[in-house]
Amino acid sequence: MAAIGIDYGTSNSEAIYFDGQQHHVIKLDPSQVSANKIRSSVFIYYDGELPRPENSLIEAKVVQLKGMISQQIDKAKDGYYEALTPERQQQCSDKIDQLRAELHNTSALQLRAIEILSEDMTVQDIPLHRLVETGQFAFGEEGFKRYLHTPEKGRLIYSPKNFLGANLIAGQHRAFVGILAKQLAFFRQSAEQQLQQQVDTAVIGRPVKFHGSRGEEGNQQAIEIMSEAAQQAGFKHVEFLEEPIAAAYKVESSLATPTNVLVIDIGGGTTDICCIKLSPEKLTSHDRQQDVLSVTGARLGGMECDKNLIVKSIAPTMGQGLLTQSGLPVPPAFFTDMCAVDDIPRLNRFFSEEYGLEIMQTKSIVNEPQLLERLLLVQEKKLSARLVNSSRLAKELLSSKPDIVLPLHYVEADYGVRISTDDLFQSMQSWLTKVKRLVTECLDKTSEPPQMLFITGGMSLSPIVQHALQENMLPHLPLIEGDAFNSVCEGLAIQAAKLAKKLNNN
Repeated sequence: MAAIGIDYGTSNSEAIYFDGQQHHVIKLDPSQVSANKIRSSVFIYYDGELPRPENSLIEAKVVQLKGMISQQIDKAKDGYYEALTPERQQQCSDKIDQLRAELHNTSALQLRAIEILSEDMTVQDIPLHRLVETGQFAFGEEGFKRYLHTPEKGRLIYSPKNFLGANLIAGQHRAFVGILAKQLAFFRQSAEQQLQQQVDTAVIGRPVKFHGSRGEEGNQQAIEIMSEAAQQAGFKHVEFLEEPIAAAYKVESSLATPTNVLVIDIGGGTTDICCIKLSPEKLTSHDRQQDVLSVTGARLGGMECDKNLIVKSIAPTMGQGLLTQSGLPVPPAFFTDMCAVDDIPRLNRFFSEEYGLEIMQTKSIVNEPQLLERLLLVQEKKLSARLVNSSRLAKELLSSKPDIVLPLHYVEADYGVRISTDDLFQSMQSWLTKVKRLVTECLDKTSEPPQMLFITGGMSLSPIVQHALQENMLPHLPLIEGDAFNSVCEGLAIQAAKLAKKLNNN
């Protein structure tokens, strides 16, 4: 029996096995042979016909059809009493009998209701839990490419992790359990195929806070969803470990003496920080909570930077800032709603026909309607996730280039936006202020000051982030060199090996 560490991330996910000496990365995406990670997004789709409408919708439509038939019966009765000839009375009587037979033929009414509902039904009309129960799943690059080529065939859940602590409405809790169960089962099966042994134990990373406004209630809900999903996926033993603590376990093996380390983990969806006592003498200890001096976190990751960059540099080329004929600005919410890939109700509202009509009406009363036409194309073609992905790529390219022209040809032919590192810097300032505030909060809470600094997570590779934290805020702390992409998962794998040993000894 093997145990693996799973870093289930906002943007990407990873699984690693630690044999006590060496880490073994589980390849999760067959189309990305050289990559250790897989996109966390999931595309749920239908190759053929859409599923039968939900029973509640069918029943409501049957009631509506019965109401229409009852009205026809009443009209036929009026015709009977008003008829001037026996022949006309007989015709009305026959019509009444026919309508009554239709009224009481529930099976035929249900079939008619299904036919009517199916005529205009699209994937967007299918509730998420129903989509999860009846649709096909595509993960990683395969899923994202399917979404790019046929967005109308399914729905892309850009970042399932971002919803786990949110205030979920009826059916959504079950839906996200189902989504995670499919993903975790895929991870487990991949691990078993590559390790050639059964995998029944996992340590899964978790942010300090899953949701910004729901506090411990949101944390508990997220853990419940992940626990239930892991069980459905075939894991018998599961533990959760806060991601910055996992990263600390990875760097602990590189330390020669006991050291207090400040770990700053900036991922795609959250920023998590801890100050922890590390020591080579405790490498084999399983329970280390007593060594954690302070820990804090927030839903504040790289995805917020991606969306901020869109609002700063791309939205103005789509009509943001234009004035209508009455002198009022184009609603700024058009552009923040366009980016809301981590808010399903808000994104569904943006994709609705009513929202499209609102954009069209606004387009008719501005001086540069061609700009809002781009926004309308994003809305009509449901390109929000693709746009956020383009912004993420721009952010990564600007780490090594002073400026780029970001191609957006999928919106409009020959459409590109020039973005500079200064644009990126300006778009990140409010986000960086919040990150610094979290660092200060963690330092204020610790009973012993840190002696070294370790920065990890995808956003830690940004020169802007490195300059703000390492050079400006914490220049007095020696920096521990490490793997920004894999340290969390490698630490989770170390903890998984300890858990497996503990279970075997019991």
